[in-house]
Amino acid sequence: MTSLNLLERLDQGPVICAEGYLFEIERRGYLQAGAFVPEVVLDHPHVVTELHREFMHAGSDVIEAFTYYANRDKLRIMGREDDLEQMNRTALTLAKEVAREGDALFAGNICNTNVFLPDDADSKKVARAMFEEQVGWAMDAGVDFIIAETISFYEEALLALEVIRDSGAISVVTLAVHREGLRDDYTVPEACKRLKDAGADVVGMNCIRGPNTMLTVMEEISKEVEGPLAALPVPYRTTEKEVNFQALTDSGCDCIPDRPFPTALEPLTCNRYEIAEFAKKALALGVQYQGVCCGAGPHHIRAMAEALGKNPPASRYSPDMSKHYALGNDARLVKENIEFAEKM
Repeated sequence: MTSLNLLERLDQGPVICAEGYLFEIERRGYLQAGAFVPEVVLDHPHVVTELHREFMHAGSDVIEAFTYYANRDKLRIMGREDDLEQMNRTALTLAKEVAREGDALFAGNICNTNVFLPDDADSKKVARAMFEEQVGWAMDAGVDFIIAETISFYEEALLALEVIRDSGAISVVTLAVHREGLRDDYTVPEACKRLKDAGADVVGMNCIRGPNTMLTVMEEISKEVEGPLAALPVPYRTTEKEVNFQALTDSGCDCIPDRPFPTALEPLTCNRYEIAEFAKKALALGVQYQGVCCGAGPHHIRAMAEALGKNPPASRYSPDMSKHYALGNDARLVKENIEFAEKM
């Protein structure tokens, strides 16, 4: 176990959790967009291990097991249901090993089931069973806490929380808020307050919305819900017109007729400075548990960490343009090159 648990760390200051494994590993060529099932855990485990290390090096205080969409329904659709338990246990082992290389927290993960329907009792039983088996494997692995994330139904989030709560684990529950809000008849602040009242340790939002359109909702949540609060946006430039990254359009993209999501979002990506600005604004709202979701790279995590006053190992290599041959101002640079910069 690490020296302090999640809640103790949050009492001392911000905690960063790097997410975004699906998109980053898809970009590296080890995961299929669309299905987004983490087959890489079994097929190329070294890729997952290395990304865990990169995120920790960049400043993530949490190593989250890559079990997002490693649930029974997803693996059934992919024809790999027989690999379900092995995929979960392997992902948990990989994350635990890296977390223990430093002083990071080791987190289990469950997510939206895509089978849950609010008016269908049978679907609720199936979703609960999916949560129970994944939470069970996480507890067997000795996780420090469990994340239930990217859930768009309040009632599904409550179901996930109940399973985590029954396990005795510390819980982080984050909602995915689409264009019209949650998919059942609850406002986001109301849902967060209900989850907190039901025993969630940390509540908030993750994924779907970029920094700008997540902050507006987090401000509403902060007025209604006592912390700790969580906010983990996608690093894309969502707007009030296009509030989530599935809705983003790109007039310069003629390769995909419908929308850039999920494989042509690069021109719409936030830079590291925008993520740093989000981190500071979110902290001002009382958001202590922060991170970046689908699309995140280690440079985003480092920028967030530094904006929150941290000094991760990767900060040794933070930009220093003073030594650039033409754009710098170091006294040892060649004067003619600096003069040339005006013509670059």
